[in-house]
Amino acid sequence: MSILSSTLSSNYSPQHHGTQKHNRSLYISIDSNAGSHPRAHRRQFLLLQMASTMLSLASASASASSLSMHDTLKGKVKLGSNGLSTGFVKTKSFGRVSMSIAVNVSRFEGITMAPPDPILGVSEAFKADTNDMKLNLGVGAYRTEELQPYVLEVVKKAENLMLQRGENKEYLPIEGLAAFNKATAELLFGADNPLLKEQKVATVQGLSGTGSLRLAAALIERYFPGAKVLISSPTWGNHKNIFNDARVPWSEYRYYDPKTVGLDFEGMIADIKDAPEGSFILLHGCAHNPTGIDPTPEQWEKIADVIQEKNHNPFFDVAYQGFASGSLDTDAASVRLFAARGMELFVAQSYSKNLGLYAERIGAMNVVCSSADAAVRVKSQLKRLARPMYSNPPIHGAKIVANVVGDPTLFNEWKVEMEMMAGRIKNVRQKLFDSLSAKDKSGKDWSFILKQIGMFSFTGLNIAQSENMTNKWHVYLTKDGRISLAGLSLAKCEYLADAIIDSFHNVS
Repeated sequence: MSILSSTLSSNYSPQHHGTQKHNRSLYISIDSNAGSHPRAHRRQFLLLQMASTMLSLASASASASSLSMHDTLKGKVKLGSNGLSTGFVKTKSFGRVSMSIAVNVSRFEGITMAPPDPILGVSEAFKADTNDMKLNLGVGAYRTEELQPYVLEVVKKAENLMLQRGENKEYLPIEGLAAFNKATAELLFGADNPLLKEQKVATVQGLSGTGSLRLAAALIERYFPGAKVLISSPTWGNHKNIFNDARVPWSEYRYYDPKTVGLDFEGMIADIKDAPEGSFILLHGCAHNPTGIDPTPEQWEKIADVIQEKNHNPFFDVAYQGFASGSLDTDAASVRLFAARGMELFVAQSYSKNLGLYAERIGAMNVVCSSADAAVRVKSQLKRLARPMYSNPPIHGAKIVANVVGDPTLFNEWKVEMEMMAGRIKNVRQKLFDSLSAKDKSGKDWSFILKQIGMFSFTGLNIAQSENMTNKWHVYLTKDGRISLAGLSLAKCEYLADAIIDSFHNVS
């Protein structure tokens, strides 16, 4: 009687240079004492077919890299291009046939698939959609009325200047381009700010806003061990990732009130008061992302009062200076308020939005210190952290910013273009509100859309309603209901209003 048995086992075989390769082998044994009887031949043939099938399946599922066969006595099994064949040489008697598959198992088997990015993943889904009415309102990138990417004219002029000068591509210092650092600090704090004249601000060029935040997080982890960062609820999706990656503990403070679709100011103040003394309070300088809801000037004063009383550390993220209101000075007012009080603070900057330099990764990290000596020491440690992280920053975007801000003519042209971009978004915001108000007969108040500022609007739609926007209406947005008005045209405002009204009223 023939017996078919299989055993799956793992073993390690030494490779070159002392390393080891993880192999997995499948052993199949066929035993027969039936001699050369025709029925025995038939039985052996069927068993080999079964063995072939098992080996093929094992090979396919485990991505086998090699297959070895040992035949004993007079029985032989052939290998074909697809693995084991069922043919064998007829003999009068059969002994034991042993076959094995050696499977290479990756040392990365334990690494799981990462979830898609909640924002960038929206763009990927949008690209795959073939519907003519589709809208990408997920990623915060400015678009023209024709919904095309826009390169600022002032940027083109600055780049032409760089070509005419024939500037080289040598490494920048670790802290970045000196002309950029000077220009960006003056843009943020004001050129005549005493802090700059007294050299109390440590400024280093960073990899846009994200890289600048990450650099500051590394400084907090190293020199403020155990200090907690408080971030708004909700906030930009990458904030949590940055502090998690830097191993800096964080918690949330109340910010958005779903009942009013506005600021929960009392909750915000209470949570800042309750935070452990010396916490870092992450604040959006202007155009809060994702809600578009900013404190009033009077509320900013109260926030500063509480932070000072609790001896907290203000930490500003400024990603939209000049792009929110159209005024560089207006959008920097919150930062300048805190700085004027003599408070030490962190400020991360980005030029992705206001100069459209998304791919150039240009930004800065500023630390306002109580003395010039402290600023020198802080800057030295920021450089020390940057060196093993990315060594030194890119030059192209830094020179664009330095040329634009440093040239009075280009600087004035830039302000005009920023006003144009901010104005287009304001017009779209108004048209969307008008369309919602005209089409929605339920009496719902949509005025919160006009009260919000910047490129984003927090619609108040929940996850199910946001999914309906995408699945039924081909409108792509983040799951929290945030839409980027920069990706909306006046021509499509009514279509978007229909989608919002349907999702809000017909999806629970």
